[in-house]
Amino acid sequence: MKINFILFFFIIVSVASHAQNRTLNVCAQDCEFSSIQTAVDQAKPGDSIFIKKGIYKEHDIFIDQKSIHLYGEKGSIVDIDHKGYGFKVEASDFSITNLSIKNVEVSYTSDYAAIYLFKCFDFKLKNITLEKAFFGFLIEKSKDGVVEQNDISGTGQSEASSGNAIHLWNSKEMTIRDNEVYDMRDGIYIEFGGDNVFENNYSHDNMRYGLHFMFSDDNRYSYNTFQNNSAGVAVMFSKRIEMNHNVFKKNWGTASYGLLLKEINDGKIYNNTFENNTIGITADGSTRMVYRENDFINNGYAVKFVGGSYQNDFSRNNFLYNNFDLSYSGGLNNNSFDTNYWSDYTGYDLDKDGYGDVPYRPVKLFSYLVNQTPESIILLRSLFIDIINFSEKVTPVFTPENLVDYQPLMHEVQW
Repeated sequence: MKINFILFFFIIVSVASHAQNRTLNVCAQDCEFSSIQTAVDQAKPGDSIFIKKGIYKEHDIFIDQKSIHLYGEKGSIVDIDHKGYGFKVEASDFSITNLSIKNVEVSYTSDYAAIYLFKCFDFKLKNITLEKAFFGFLIEKSKDGVVEQNDISGTGQSEASSGNAIHLWNSKEMTIRDNEVYDMRDGIYIEFGGDNVFENNYSHDNMRYGLHFMFSDDNRYSYNTFQNNSAGVAVMFSKRIEMNHNVFKKNWGTASYGLLLKEINDGKIYNNTFENNTIGITADGSTRMVYRENDFINNGYAVKFVGGSYQNDFSRNNFLYNNFDLSYSGGLNNNSFDTNYWSDYTGYDLDKDGYGDVPYRPVKLFSYLVNQTPESIILLRSLFIDIINFSEKVTPVFTPENLVDYQPLMHEVQW
């Protein structure tokens, strides 16, 4: 009887609480509020704010410790008019959805953002369009947030005059998915963040990196596309990352790569496509990495090792029509390159077990020459280079003698 009474009491309290939640309407006329900030100030925890169609010239809209849900009608636009931030939020259990924000102030001393979150928990930013953004979403010291289905673009003419589309600092357990980010400095930037998930994002045509993160362990990146970014993707000083089913494409330039791994340890790179990049992967000081079932297609360099990288395992990858499949400096360092498919392999398989009977040496003498003398690249595809590559394959002198795929695959890997 006592348990039933307590249950009945909580049901009554819950119903009463929900009955008190209101929807505050904001519009230019014939609404209770004509200002978003005024509606926010009057809102109570649990209330919703509905912004009707129109242009609202407001900036630095502050949501302070209120669990509210703000959403817009199609055509509702917040015009910051180059006067600072759009929204500044320090709260938990809130959402901002279905809204357009434009004209964030550009500054060389302050990181103005369309939406700035500080110490926010359990929140959602969804279906927001940001135009002419300096920073898009700037999220600091936050946790358990979802950022999804947003479109973010900027107008910066240089790296100095543009910010990042989605910028996470010291934030954990975030889900970033289904966003399109372009014409920014970095599409997605993460620093000191762990246990985050990034999936199905499209980051393209950014001035620096499509994705840039450092000091961020245990993050997963899946089904993203990074295309036509000036410097490609850079991941640095992190552990236990997982990157799968991503596309790194058309990242061209003298200092560009599909993916740069700088001091990355104990990670997994699998089922990714690296196509038409200056360099597919550059590995610099990265150790105990697993590269499995990736496609390297029509890159300048498929994989380039610089610095000390140890105990890496390349297996069941497809190396297709790259100018250089592998560039390598230093010792073998217990790295393994067995059971890959190489389009340049001309060996045979007499016992029909699917593996070539003749080992394959993926490092060409010409790649060694280009590393030593970059100007020699003009000799690419010449008869002279074919001759010296053949002679080096027969009797290795300059290339690593033990860097061999002892079981090259005869057919492409299907994954």
